[in-house]
Amino acid sequence: MAGQNRTIPPEPEPEPETATMEVPTLENQTLSHIHLVGGEKGGVGKSMLSRLIAQYMIDHQIPFLGFDTDRSHGSLLRFYADYASPVLVDRYEALDKIVEAAVEQPGRRVLVDLAAQTHDPLVLWMDESGVLDMADVSGIAVHYWHVMDSGRDSVDLLKRLLDRFGQRLRYVIVRNHLRGDDFGMLERSGELERAVELGARVVDIKRLHDTVVQKIDARNASFWSAKNNADGAALGLMERQRLRLWLNNAYAGIASTGV
Repeated sequence: MAGQNRTIPPEPEPEPETATMEVPTLENQTLSHIHLVGGEKGGVGKSMLSRLIAQYMIDHQIPFLGFDTDRSHGSLLRFYADYASPVLVDRYEALDKIVEAAVEQPGRRVLVDLAAQTHDPLVLWMDESGVLDMADVSGIAVHYWHVMDSGRDSVDLLKRLLDRFGQRLRYVIVRNHLRGDDFGMLERSGELERAVELGARVVDIKRLHDTVVQKIDARNASFWSAKNNADGAALGLMERQRLRLWLNNAYAGIASTGV
């Protein structure tokens, strides 16, 4: 009817938004990092790199826990005993400690020095335990440092690694010039390009004079002790200078990976 007042119904109130819990993944929140230093082949310099990463973290005050898988010549246990523990790759309960350490203290790095011939038992543990799935939902980034010499075996092992894990790992390809200078075989293989396409970082470890390496190892000295001539490291003035330059170069490469 004309002139009759009409009541306008109130607009419905918006429904409250349902709170959703965001699962931490590598895409939105990385809480911890596991660094696996491997290469499978013996003598390519895995332990040397593990020592470098350990010293880098100490010097840059980055909290970390090391695990050493070498039963007889554990390098982290030998040079950085205060930061490392042994782990047996043929025992799942021992390997489980790697992931548990990353979960228990978010932000702490976990560094694992993989001895030669540990690839297969490590992969079996990762598969049967769903390690990478758990790491993804727990916000743990798993990095694999593939240490290489200039030989064909290292290239074949890189191919095997990429074939097996594809995009599921964060790769760092380490060309170790302590074990050869000509990496043309790697360049020609196409595997380095493939790794880079998967997001890999590439690091070069320069050659260090053999006498310096031998003196450091003979006295079980950390790189810090050797550089500062502490604990009787017995390096000469110019040998310490060469070590400092070598460490600076290695540190720049490690820093470029966002360790």
